[in-house]
Amino acid sequence: MTARGRNPAQVSLPSDREVVVTRTFHAPRALVYRAWTEPELMQRWLIGLPGWTMPVCEMDPRVGGRFRWVWRSEEDGSQFGFHGVFQEVDPPARIRHTQNFDAGNLGGSMTESGEAIVTLSLDERNGITTARTRIAYASKAARDAAVATGMTDGMEMSYQKLDGLLAEGVH
Repeated sequence: MTARGRNPAQVSLPSDREVVVTRTFHAPRALVYRAWTEPELMQRWLIGLPGWTMPVCEMDPRVGGRFRWVWRSEEDGSQFGFHGVFQEVDPPARIRHTQNFDAGNLGGSMTESGEAIVTLSLDERNGITTARTRIAYASKAARDAAVATGMTDGMEMSYQKLDGLLAEGVH
């Protein structure tokens, strides 16, 4: 599976419970890491579909630190989010955290998805950083429900915004 884009994310399903999304960025991994861990930067790129914003981006990227992200539709006010706890933080190479879905007023098939474990690995070669996001869901049904939402297409849309942010030099 691939999403659309100039440098599209590659999506694989290595097991019944996992999704792996791999994407390259033309930037040093220290900049990519900052974009993934600084709330004011994340709010500029992690917004997915047009018409959505990320009004809440609270993060304490240290082992035991918590995060909470909320997205909002500007069209109808629908909201959903995620929250969790950082389990591993190894700047600028790796982050692992729990992830719990908050359906907000959106509802949907992921409401009973259980806790997932998300691992982001960043590897740099010749100024190009490969980001590999592995999401391990509680069950195959939870993974399939997440994939059915169009999650990976939304990720690619956000990654395209991140491309632009990184090209600016992440100020």
